[in-house]
Amino acid sequence: MALFESSNPTLTQKIFDKSLHQEASMQGVMSVRGTINKFGFLMLMVIAGAAFTWQQVYSGQPNTAYSYMIGGLIVGIVSAIAISFKPSWAAYLAPIYGIAEGLVLGALSAIINEAFQEKYPGIILQAVGLTLGVAIAMFLLYNFRIIKVTEKFKSIIISATLGIFIFYMLTWVLGMFHVEIPFMSLTNGGWLGIGISLFIVAIAALNLLLDFDRIEQGAAMGAPKFMEWYSAFGLLVTIVWLYLEILKLLMRFAGRRD
Repeated sequence: MALFESSNPTLTQKIFDKSLHQEASMQGVMSVRGTINKFGFLMLMVIAGAAFTWQQVYSGQPNTAYSYMIGGLIVGIVSAIAISFKPSWAAYLAPIYGIAEGLVLGALSAIINEAFQEKYPGIILQAVGLTLGVAIAMFLLYNFRIIKVTEKFKSIIISATLGIFIFYMLTWVLGMFHVEIPFMSLTNGGWLGIGISLFIVAIAALNLLLDFDRIEQGAAMGAPKFMEWYSAFGLLVTIVWLYLEILKLLMRFAGRRD
């Protein structure tokens, strides 16, 4: 069964197949509503963490915010890896991941907001608004079946996401050897960089459709209750990716104002 072929490494067919009957009789089964509620809770954790480090930056303590950002990054990566290998731990680790991710996003957003205050005032508010708007649009497109998540659609999005991952890894490796790709600079406002950024934003947005489909199918398959936390965590990963890509796109547009 290929229901859960995915470009999101946190939501995969193997995980769902492995957990389908595990502990389901003891703790109940996964539901769409339960997953949405848990996703909402995780978003509150992200907002709380982000508000804290944002306030640290604007209260004249950027070094403290930077320390929390690095700590949050480490905790977020470790907890995400742990959840991916042990989905039953998601109920305990997903909130920790949400707070850690919030600490990173809050500090990073505040720093970028300050850096672009003159060139692009309100860049963070616009990035948040666009992320929310795109997420709602994707949900409506999925809910009303305007875009149908077929096997061919899944394979295209998965392949594109894998290609983006390889491209980012290649850019990172080249950067280690001080080899820079000009159009990948966040301050470069060239149309090639903007076009690539638009493509990546589109793929990130379309990944939300795959997430919605996996959540719905997981509930239909009777996955165990803890998969609600795991699925909410996976959806949060995609939302964070989408926000970061939209922010990069806006920064490139700001580069054209020079």
